[in-house]
Amino acid sequence: MPENKSAELPSRLTVRGARVHNLRDVDLDLPHRQLIVFTGVSGSGKSSLAFDTVYAEAQRRQVQSMSTYARQFITEMDKPDVDRIEGLCNAVAVDQRTSASRSPRSTVGTVTEVYDLVRVVYGQAGRAHCTVCDQLLRADGELLVCSEGHSTATPDLASRSFSFNLPFGQCPDCTGLGTRLEVQEDLIVPDEGRALADGAIAPWKAPASKTAESKLSKAVRADAERRMLAAFMETEGRSMLSPWRTLPEELRQRLLHAESIPVGDSVLLGVIPWIRQRYERTRLEGGGLVLQAFMRDVLCPGCGGGRLRPEQLAVKVDGVGIAELTSMPVSSVHRFFENLVVGDRDRKVIAQAVDEIMDRLRSLADVGLGYLTLNRPARTLSGGEAQRIRLASQFGSRLFGLLYVLDEPTAGLHPKDTEELIATLRRLRDHGNTLIVVEHDHHMIEAADHVVEMGPGAGELGGQLLFAGQVSELLTDHKSITGGYVSGERGITVPKRRRPPCAGQEIVVRNARGNNLTGIDVAFPLGCFVAVCGVSGAGKSTLVDHTLWRAAERSLGGTAPEPAPHGGIDGLSGIDRVIRVDQSPIGRSGRSTPATYTGIFDAIRKAFAATEESRRRGFKPGQFSFNSPGGRCEACSGDGTVQIEMHFLPDVYLPCEVCLGKRYKEETLRAYYRGKTIAEVLEMSIDEAAEFFIGEPAITGPLRTLREVGLGYIRIGQPANTLSGGEAQRIKLSSELQRRAGRHTLYLLDEPTTGLHSSDIDRLLKVMHDLVSKGHTVVTVTHNLDVAKVADWIIDLGPEGGDDGGRLIGTGTPEQIAAGSGHTAHYLRRSLLL
Repeated sequence: MPENKSAELPSRLTVRGARVHNLRDVDLDLPHRQLIVFTGVSGSGKSSLAFDTVYAEAQRRQVQSMSTYARQFITEMDKPDVDRIEGLCNAVAVDQRTSASRSPRSTVGTVTEVYDLVRVVYGQAGRAHCTVCDQLLRADGELLVCSEGHSTATPDLASRSFSFNLPFGQCPDCTGLGTRLEVQEDLIVPDEGRALADGAIAPWKAPASKTAESKLSKAVRADAERRMLAAFMETEGRSMLSPWRTLPEELRQRLLHAESIPVGDSVLLGVIPWIRQRYERTRLEGGGLVLQAFMRDVLCPGCGGGRLRPEQLAVKVDGVGIAELTSMPVSSVHRFFENLVVGDRDRKVIAQAVDEIMDRLRSLADVGLGYLTLNRPARTLSGGEAQRIRLASQFGSRLFGLLYVLDEPTAGLHPKDTEELIATLRRLRDHGNTLIVVEHDHHMIEAADHVVEMGPGAGELGGQLLFAGQVSELLTDHKSITGGYVSGERGITVPKRRRPPCAGQEIVVRNARGNNLTGIDVAFPLGCFVAVCGVSGAGKSTLVDHTLWRAAERSLGGTAPEPAPHGGIDGLSGIDRVIRVDQSPIGRSGRSTPATYTGIFDAIRKAFAATEESRRRGFKPGQFSFNSPGGRCEACSGDGTVQIEMHFLPDVYLPCEVCLGKRYKEETLRAYYRGKTIAEVLEMSIDEAAEFFIGEPAITGPLRTLREVGLGYIRIGQPANTLSGGEAQRIKLSSELQRRAGRHTLYLLDEPTTGLHSSDIDRLLKVMHDLVSKGHTVVTVTHNLDVAKVADWIIDLGPEGGDDGGRLIGTGTPEQIAAGSGHTAHYLRRSLLL
């Protein structure tokens, strides 16, 4: 037969005339079946090219290839602004969206489907034990009986459900959640020296400043007045002015716990029953956050956090219960199944399930997630962790000929874990797939088969193709900004001197033993820039966030959750306040933006309302809000986009057909400020807006700070749900920098360089050092060696993650740590050129 040339797989992917967002007619040829890294300064157009052009067009063509019947359920997708793309294949996007399921029952085990397989193993090979004495149950007729005489009438384990999502499997006390939300008395009365009239009961002083909570706060205060009246009537007024601790115990208990307090012809609830009732009534409307501040998750007393009924929790395989197994790190679970001891019959029955479990666990370990436990709630995963879980699931598919588009898969990874991830990506490539990775990490860039660099700047200053070729050529290309940093010709300068710790000026965490921490004592020197390092899962977040921050916040009168177990913390009197800047979103809806979060949107709306056209039309500042009816487009409720459920594919967001994505009514867009409509202003980058609003200090001040933390490229009206965790964190940091700092502020940051190019990291580090120079302390959890090498002090945890971590490897200057042992020392020596 003649050779069919048309059946050959294309050797390259061709893009011509890409103009999405800031792209400037980009032409690009990409080799198939290679590991390709897209790099460049933040905001240069990498994601616009990789995700919004290449992947978007692949997704659109996938929809077009579906049957007419399937397409009737899917809205037609717009073609990206590109002349043509050839050589495109089916594509999979693996970005940093956190788990799509917000269910509190969703765990690492369920989203990876490992738990489904574990349930099979326990249903087939499990041995029932007594729920009373933990003795093995043996069959006695229709019953299972232990040596102590206790019995149960459910001998068929295979018919039992080990699912905490089903009523006949889940613990009835917590409905499979493992925890219950309980009102905490110590949070209700934080200061027993206060009187009722001075706000001794904290819920009576619920904040009213936040727009979303104002209505609830008014209800709180209205009810509080009635409660105060009740207390007044009970004690003839004396209780109003007396400190809480001096009130009769009977009165205090009645105010807090009573199911009924008669007041005239009506009956009131005690504070705690009232909080529970109001929280349940308002949480689905988003208003329960005010009251949730006085509640904490506690382990369910019925299942101890195991989520299942006692009978299921008592079933064991090789002496281990299912709750105990799922609380182990992935690496330990893999060892358990690797050394599993069961009978020959059981081994044959469960062999296929065990093999599949081990394959999936191995894939999770390969992408640096060996420290996660299977019972870890999915909603607590970072964007990087959620992305790597999705990436691990791709290895089990064993498909070839796909195009994978990844967004910074190294986010949150130690260099040692990054090398393991690179090896995994190469295996995926070797299966016949093409990988496009948007990345700043130097190790990933050096490992690439092909590199594409966008630039030269961010936003309107970017969108150009600076380089496309092999890594060796990148390092010598004079146009490349990245090449100099990767080669070492350019770099972040190591300070000539480091701030030495001062004797007695430190915060000491004693006997920290939360999660995998092994009872360590750790000193954080005050007035220094401190980097907490270690491989993924070494215990860094447990030490800094769950222990230090929670304890410090509570000591300063805050309502942080209960700290992780520890023996105490000394030196907190040396700080005036503590600020925690994490990577949680600044908002989950499209209505939350950098402009609204930082408060500059209020000033912008006032500026528009002050124009001559607005005064003539009677426009007030509210006319220019997209969060309330009036001037916004009601077809999309001010979102500018409409969510389309794709059924077979991830949901997509399309511009509103009425306002065309502008968020506002046509009438509102007839008002101009300096020649721009409110919609055009919201489309400006922070850099552009800073120039546009010169002369408006209420606007330019916050914008200047956003630029200092490397965010000049993002749009001021960019929806919060499109921002990465690193971008959200830096927006929060910029807001804190706008405030007047106290005498001594302790700043706690979690991976602040996520999503930043080396040139942007340089700018951010200057901001952090400026804070320390002003007399504050900065503590950052980081894997970035550029951050570690410029720190005054390093705290290194390890040596590995999970059960093999949690120990203090060393403390000292970067040079002292580099001279020691461990993974951080190994890579730090390279970075310091020692």
